[in-house]
Amino acid sequence: MKNSREIMEILEAYDLTGSYRAAAELAGCDHHTVARYVQARAEGKSPTERQHRARPIDEYLAKIEELVVNSHGRIRADVVHRRITAMGFTGGQRTTRRAVAEVKASLRAGSRRVYRPWITEPGLWLQWDWGEGPRIGGRRTSLWCAWLAWSRFRVVIPVFDKTLPTIVACLDATLRRIGGVPAYALTDNEKTVTTMHVANIAVRNPEIVEVARHYGLTIRTCLPADPETKGGSEATVRIAKADLVPTDANLLEQYGSFGHLEAACRDFCDEVNNRIHRASRRKPAEALAEERGRLHPLPKEPFAVAFGTTRRVNWDATISVDGVRYSVPHQLVDTRVWARFNGDELIVTAVGEDGPVEVARHDRSTPGSPQIKDEHYPPRQDKAGDRTPKANSAEEAAFLALGPGAASWLIEAGAAGARRVKSKMAEAVALAKLHSAADVDRALGSAAIAGRFAENDLIRILTYQVGLETVEPTRPSENHSLQPGTSAWSNFGVADEKEEH
Repeated sequence: MKNSREIMEILEAYDLTGSYRAAAELAGCDHHTVARYVQARAEGKSPTERQHRARPIDEYLAKIEELVVNSHGRIRADVVHRRITAMGFTGGQRTTRRAVAEVKASLRAGSRRVYRPWITEPGLWLQWDWGEGPRIGGRRTSLWCAWLAWSRFRVVIPVFDKTLPTIVACLDATLRRIGGVPAYALTDNEKTVTTMHVANIAVRNPEIVEVARHYGLTIRTCLPADPETKGGSEATVRIAKADLVPTDANLLEQYGSFGHLEAACRDFCDEVNNRIHRASRRKPAEALAEERGRLHPLPKEPFAVAFGTTRRVNWDATISVDGVRYSVPHQLVDTRVWARFNGDELIVTAVGEDGPVEVARHDRSTPGSPQIKDEHYPPRQDKAGDRTPKANSAEEAAFLALGPGAASWLIEAGAAGARRVKSKMAEAVALAKLHSAADVDRALGSAAIAGRFAENDLIRILTYQVGLETVEPTRPSENHSLQPGTSAWSNFGVADEKEEH
């Protein structure tokens, strides 16, 4: 088979000479080849179009097409080869693979799905979907990913579960972020939304219908097992997971707490909503400001029935549920919250200006075993405040100014019940005028360690430490040693002169 450049050279040689054989000599090919390409050009056919030649596998093409169609294009070429070999085909597997590939390509071309662009109108459609979030302390999280279709405004909220109260809280928070309610909300066919399908008709969960009626929108679901009918939210999930879930590709660090994940989701939303969208050539935040005029008003109160029962937060930042005290953030003291059990967990929800927010989550407990978390209370600046001296007068300040040894002496003297503590403190301050404050502080520290708080103990310790001289240790030289020498061995092996004579 000649390539396009060679065919053009053959035709150019024929136009120059007007002879098949002369053109063949110039082009370096057979004159029959020149005649074939010239004839194809004269008939208006493409010279590069290859003529089909009969192949041994042609008589089995009908069977191959039957197998491919019945398997919806999923059958493998090696399986087809075994089937047609049993029918008498003697060709190789390579020939079979080529034939199967041709038939599958024809099948895909004939059954390819055609997409019609979805031209949305402002104020009509909101979509939401779920994505797998990162693990926080070994616990799985999920990402609520919502997308306002016309303005392309995205909202991503991390949660621990996908129960109906959580969906209501996320939906309310999303609607309050966009500042209104669209006409429709499109999502998957989860049990919290659709209980079953009868004759291809979705039967809605009655609780989600009440939620939709409260906010004034209509819940729609995509076709079963067909996520392409809500591609906008699918793209939001894909982008959110790529930017928020730590993987080897994005090199993100693991989140230390759930609060860190929430902050990362807020930063992600601010970033994607304030950059120009590729399709609309506008910033989603600016488009949302225009779309808000077409949204329905948002109810002042959220749909709180699904959040459980109400509880009043006590002055110690706890609520009582079934006779058990559970802690909540201290900022919620003397406010009303909602509490509900989800399996073996208690979930506490508070409603603020931005909608309902999960504020606490505890394991279910029994009366007499309260569930208290330290992060719900403000940090104590000095957890050992009763053991840290703090001056309340000039005399006390002068004593504590001597150093840490003075503070240790005061703590240990108080614990030991020492007498005349204040007079001894004044004595230490007076001694600091005769000696250095560092020496007195060191003597006080030694007295605290030894537990010596009697009269004149401080003076004795100070006198000893000040008068103590540091002397280098004496090391004997090699000339003075108790080790026996080897001088007695000096004449070993030498004969005595008297014995020789």
